[in-house]
Amino acid sequence: MAVTETLKRRVPLDDVMEELARAERLPPRDEALARAIAIVTFRRLGTLGHALRSRLNKPPKDERLMHLLAIGAAQILFLDVPDHAAVDSAVALAQEDPKLHHAGGFINAVLRRVAREREQILGESDPFLDTPTWLEERWIAQYGEEQATRIAEAHRSMASVDLTVKSDSEAWAERLGGVLLPTGSIRLKERTAIRELPGFEEGAWWVQDAAAALPARLLDPKPGERIADLCAAPGGKTAQLASAGAAVLAVDRSARRLQRLEENLARLKLAVETRAIDAEKLEAEPFDAILLDAPCSATGTIRRHPDVAWTKSEEDIRKLSALQGRLLDKAADLLRPGGRLVYCTCSLEAEEGERQAEGFLARHPEFQRLPVTPGEIGGWSEGITPEGDLRTLPFHLALPEHDRSGLDGFFVARFVHKPS
Repeated sequence: MAVTETLKRRVPLDDVMEELARAERLPPRDEALARAIAIVTFRRLGTLGHALRSRLNKPPKDERLMHLLAIGAAQILFLDVPDHAAVDSAVALAQEDPKLHHAGGFINAVLRRVAREREQILGESDPFLDTPTWLEERWIAQYGEEQATRIAEAHRSMASVDLTVKSDSEAWAERLGGVLLPTGSIRLKERTAIRELPGFEEGAWWVQDAAAALPARLLDPKPGERIADLCAAPGGKTAQLASAGAAVLAVDRSARRLQRLEENLARLKLAVETRAIDAEKLEAEPFDAILLDAPCSATGTIRRHPDVAWTKSEEDIRKLSALQGRLLDKAADLLRPGGRLVYCTCSLEAEEGERQAEGFLARHPEFQRLPVTPGEIGGWSEGITPEGDLRTLPFHLALPEHDRSGLDGFFVARFVHKPS
């Protein structure tokens, strides 16, 4: 099961699903359903675990059986799947496993009770129930209980689909039936097959969360500038830089991810130079601007990738923050005097955001912060910190329609190398 493999190996659900689809040759429709079930299971894993444990005299020792019950309960409680179909599929999966085939009756009884007590389960669910305790404690300490609760609540909702367009955002928003956000992104009103939308084939736009589109905009790329996009894959920010007319070097240590970037840019009819190399080993050359989207814990993307909450740890944050500091130092060496540097992470953790900015300025007196202003992001000021950095939170950018609110959690800091 994808849920078990993801938790056991502590790897992204997307990677596990890709392996599963390839190994079992799943038809696209079956793969999409399996992915949807796994995602909602992770999104509400705490609620599911609490509901199941409180209805069992003794939780089963085999974690796969608990995961199978959670998958069945997720369909009953949170997906538009008939109760009997969810129960039958869970029993069928157990019967395929030699170690679980005896548990069919047990699974049937537990899941039918979940179905009967649906309203009670949903009524008792607290937002923090679906947040691991270590993250709850961190967010309360950093943001206060009120904002931490809003973050946890936002993570229980499905992320919107946002698009970045090359030009004429208003016209494309109308054509696609979307909402033009103040930050410049287009938010789709309905979830639909992306490849079937107008403009996909001709490369007029690409999928990119509204928050993820801000770092490249704040770098303010200009035609002809030599710009390095470090840790570039999957390429949304690279496309923004290239579409502005900059001469872009896209760097990523993963050749496989870089190949996907190249495929994405080919559809968009954008040309960039790519280099599969660890950014720390990039040879010094004077860039006009650098965008560093550093590897991070990705806790700001939990709405979109709920498995992150259950596969990452504080040790991951410690190791990644050390890497981020080294990458910032490398970026400083690659920038010409007067050049601009934008540092960003899709993390909610201060060690990967605010503290990195403070540490960088302390180590590099030749740099100064270039504060973000509301006018650069459509007048939206909610995410601008007192220091002039940008900190987006999952409940920000609230729209009248609840299911179209929110954006990924990001931290963005902008620096300029003082002229010699």
